[in-house]
Amino acid sequence: MKNILFTIIALTCFSMTMNANTGWENEWKERFKSEKIAFLTMEMNITPAEAQAFWPIYNEIEQKKDEALVQVIKTYKELNAAVESNNQKEIEKCLAAYLKAQETLNEVENSAAEKYKSVLPVEKVAKLYIGEEKFRRQNIRKLQGGGQANK
Repeated sequence: MKNILFTIIALTCFSMTMNANTGWENEWKERFKSEKIAFLTMEMNITPAEAQAFWPIYNEIEQKKDEALVQVIKTYKELNAAVESNNQKEIEKCLAAYLKAQETLNEVENSAAEKYKSVLPVEKVAKLYIGEEKFRRQNIRKLQGGGQANK
C-alpha cells in the first residue's frame, strides 16, 4: 500500500512537469518515463515529502541531460562526416565540438548528485543511481527478449 501511494505521488509530480505530447513516439516516451519513476520510487523508498522535493530536481536534471545528449549525438555525426571527408581543419573543429559536448554532459551528470543530496539523504541518492542502473539493465533485457532483470 505504501509503495502504491508513493508511485501515485511520483507519477502525479512527473505528470505536472510533462509537456503535452502527441504521436505514438511521445506516448511511448511518456510511458517509459512513468515506468522509470515508479521503479525508482520503489527502489529508493522515498517519503511523500521527499518525493515532492526530489522529482522536480530530477526532471530538471534529466531534461538537461537529454539536451546535452542531443548535442553529443549531433557533434558525433558532424565529426564522423568530417573524418569521411578527410578535411583536417574540419576534423579538428568537429573534434573540439564533440569533446566540448561530452564535457557538458559530464558536468550535468557530476552536478546532479550534489543537487539530489540537497533534498535526500545520501543513502537514497545512492539507491537512485543503483535503481537507474537496474532499470536500464531490465529494459535492455526486455528489448533482447529475455524478460525482466532481477540484478
